Amino acid sequence: MLFYVLLFLGIISLWWHWMASDRMKVTNLTGKYIFITGCDTGFGNMAAKIFDKKGFRVFASCLTETGAKELKAVTSKQLQTVLLDVRDSDSVKKVAAWVKAEVQSEGLWGLVNNAGIMGPSAPTDWLDIEHFREPIEVNLIGLINVTINMLPLIKKAKGRIVNVSSVGGRLAFSGGGYFPSKFGVEGFNDSLRRDMKAFGVKVCCIQPGLFETALSNPAKIMKEKEVIWNKLPPDIKKQYGEEYFQKDAEKKQKLSKICLNKDISPVVQCMEHALTSLHPRAHYVVGQDAKLFWNPLSRMPAVIQDFLLLRNRVELAISHAK
Repeated sequence: MLFYVLLFLGIISLWWHWMASDRMKVTNLTGKYIFITGCDTGFGNMAAKIFDKKGFRVFASCLTETGAKELKAVTSKQLQTVLLDVRDSDSVKKVAAWVKAEVQSEGLWGLVNNAGIMGPSAPTDWLDIEHFREPIEVNLIGLINVTINMLPLIKKAKGRIVNVSSVGGRLAFSGGGYFPSKFGVEGFNDSLRRDMKAFGVKVCCIQPGLFETALSNPAKIMKEKEVIWNKLPPDIKKQYGEEYFQKDAEKKQKLSKICLNKDISPVVQCMEHALTSLHPRAHYVVGQDAKLFWNPLSRMPAVIQDFLLLRNRVELAISHAK
């Protein structure tokens, strides 16, 4: 009996120590420089506004002039916007040189790699290589390129790198380039974290579930899918069945209603913790759907994953022909 009491007290003590450590903050962060990609809308847009209010000197990269102007109109004079397409290597180098001139000897405290796109989400045999290329170029190659170019400035400040991945980097729900790109982000993040430890640079990965942003707009995703469906050769359509597309849209809509997180602020709170905590976490799983279903499912045997995920798939016409 004494053993179990001591074991219980030991667990409570460790939990208390972890909670206390998790709340410890880095001091004197006001005025520190941070660079955020993908600030036109969504997580990056909210993060830029919040970190600006908290006293960080924010460099917010936007893909469009409209996004940059709208963000600049509602933030302080201290926040600076810059146009950046992470697919353009020359643009990445120019922006990195500009940031270097701005931060000078202080270096860059934080890099938040947030820019990302969904790309077409459809069965693999509907797609060609170009459908895969763009999400991988933006979500993975662009993220790596920005990181490599900013890394000397981060090392100088012994700062933080925060990579926005997804639960889709742990579990692939459908075909398309999004999931391979996010699996790649997870691999890059883990190797970078270990490489940078000796330099005092901390690397964190945020894994959001399904949140209500422009990236995960169900109507936009289904419209892209419909365009691909309409261009499919007759033999592929025959294999899936003429009613497949509509039935699939209905199933996806139901799943979206169950899983969708409408408040995006928890993702930004994780970014803040990663940038300001004395002991940031290696991984942040965000969203009720991610915590309660996707993340636990990603750790289960493949046979269980396949059984549960395939239950949400529409039965193919070819299955009836067997």
